[in-house]
Amino acid sequence: MAAADLAFDPWDPAFLADPRPAYAELRARGRVIRYEPTDQWLVPHHADVSALLRDRRLGRTYRHRFTHEEFGRTPPPPEHEPFHTLNDHGMLDLEPPDHTRIRRLVAKAFTPRTVERLRPYVHGLARDLVAALVRAGGGDLLTDVAEPLPVAVIAEMLGIPGTDRARLRPWSADICGMYELNPSEETAARAVRASREFSDCLRELIAARRREPGDDLISGLIAAHDEGERLTEQEMISTAVLLLNAGHEATVNATVNGWYALFRNPGQLAALRADHRLVPSAVEELLRYDTPLQLFERWVLDDIEIDGTTIPRGSEIAMLFGSANHDPAVFADPGRLDLARADNPHLSFSAGIHYCIGAPLARMELAASLTALLEQAPTLTLTAEPERRPNFVMRGLRGLSVAMG
Repeated sequence: MAAADLAFDPWDPAFLADPRPAYAELRARGRVIRYEPTDQWLVPHHADVSALLRDRRLGRTYRHRFTHEEFGRTPPPPEHEPFHTLNDHGMLDLEPPDHTRIRRLVAKAFTPRTVERLRPYVHGLARDLVAALVRAGGGDLLTDVAEPLPVAVIAEMLGIPGTDRARLRPWSADICGMYELNPSEETAARAVRASREFSDCLRELIAARRREPGDDLISGLIAAHDEGERLTEQEMISTAVLLLNAGHEATVNATVNGWYALFRNPGQLAALRADHRLVPSAVEELLRYDTPLQLFERWVLDDIEIDGTTIPRGSEIAMLFGSANHDPAVFADPGRLDLARADNPHLSFSAGIHYCIGAPLARMELAASLTALLEQAPTLTLTAEPERRPNFVMRGLRGLSVAMG
């Protein structure tokens, strides 16, 4: 299928404003569509995305089995090395057994009991941030509430000192720019610089925690290593960066995407304001309705067949979470925001071995900020149409201006 024949265009502002019509076209075209501009196979249906996320013939990396040359891929430029060293040692881009080993260690920090212990801190911080927004009469929901909440929480878990926390969000944004489709050299240069600076910061923190352990995840990873669990310093650094990036990027975007959706659906917002018991299902529906992570990529490690089409080894598959979450075969009237939606098997947290380890914490954070805003700012209004970020993979807004109506 020639790209010109498709409405799917991840660089078109009209598509970024509302990709749902293009997704509907893709689903109508078939179960897998070749997309030449990114050299990928697009998978738009919920059933296929869900199955492929669990298919061990696909992988987030191929380096555990093949060299770049054996896999038919060109190695990344040497000047990008700091980014790839950082990225390639995080569990999101590893496959078993390395993925299993690192995830087992990190999972100890995300047990239900551990996450539940964070509840007073998360809800207290959300209330404080919203209180400041209310005292100011309004502001930017992105920078005043959506960003500082999850950044503070994951930084607290990792044990990152307060003096370093202001740099975390800019570093994360620059690194995450490399996850977009066909990133520019300018984007790559920013990601490389951020990777180097972030790694240096964490290397110093690890050295400090070796001298004086604390009650934080970095200290816990060091202790696990010292007790015989195999974990290199680079894996510690990459794991910390991954947790910081994944631990707030989706939550930030889900918060502002969600509130923008609520403002555009006043009937649903009124229902939520009238009954705060809808918050849990509202969180799930807002994650589905305007999915913060639109696409997840996997490499084809062994030939697979989808609907009669053979996808050869060495190919890259782009699983379209945003499309899967609007598949009418799974969701009744998917274009309608329904905060009371009971059957909601959205894929916003992925599935399979790479299911988001921080999903319970993300849900807690989203519920905490939503509840605080409903309770303390019951007349919150949108004061200006927001500008959407020029990103496709990580979908979000540049800001969300609000006032106490």
